[in-house]
Amino acid sequence: MEDEIVINEFPLIGDQFPFMEVKTTHGKKVLPDDYKGKWLVLFSHPADFTPVCTTEFVAFAKRYSQFKKLNTELLGLSIDQVFSHIKWVEWIEEKLGVTIPFPIIADDMGWVADSLGMLHPAKGTNTVRAVFIIDPKGVIRLILFYPQEIGRNVDEILRAVKALQTSDAQKVALPANWPNNELIKDEGIVPPAEDVKTAGERSKKYDCFDWWFCHKKLTPKKK
Repeated sequence: MEDEIVINEFPLIGDQFPFMEVKTTHGKKVLPDDYKGKWLVLFSHPADFTPVCTTEFVAFAKRYSQFKKLNTELLGLSIDQVFSHIKWVEWIEEKLGVTIPFPIIADDMGWVADSLGMLHPAKGTNTVRAVFIIDPKGVIRLILFYPQEIGRNVDEILRAVKALQTSDAQKVALPANWPNNELIKDEGIVPPAEDVKTAGERSKKYDCFDWWFCHKKLTPKKK
């Protein structure tokens, strides 16, 4: 008898984030409605009072003002009760001197994590380290998964938000390691030509390695 194939269904990049009401350390939140008009980084952690998760929360908290400048809010989640979250946040402030300014979802029944694909059976009953970046219209724009034993690079999540906003505003793709790419530095990649005429004109309008790989300087963001 062949093994049964199990298909896990959860929202994907480009999907509308599903409507849900959740308990948090800052009271009830309605997702994605309560964050309409803002970017949202929703991230799960395996459990409160664990070392790697603690380092991540400190890292997010220390960069919170940078996320705010990007019109971005943070929202944590784990399968713990709200009193556990509250006590852990108090411990971080008391012992480490860091205030956690953003809410944490108390998903003690696990239904939020399950519906978002944060539970990976091979990694146990706690959530893996998932990241969802959701845009102001409630559309999922990026998803990352890390195992429990590897802490996330919070600077990369901050970079990803900046990159998504820049791509949207300037209608370009962005290269590896942007804004410090080895080939084109902080420039943007021009969208592909859709016809022969446009392809032929590319090198006259942009800097190009070839007609299919053209790039341009980005317009400085207005202050």
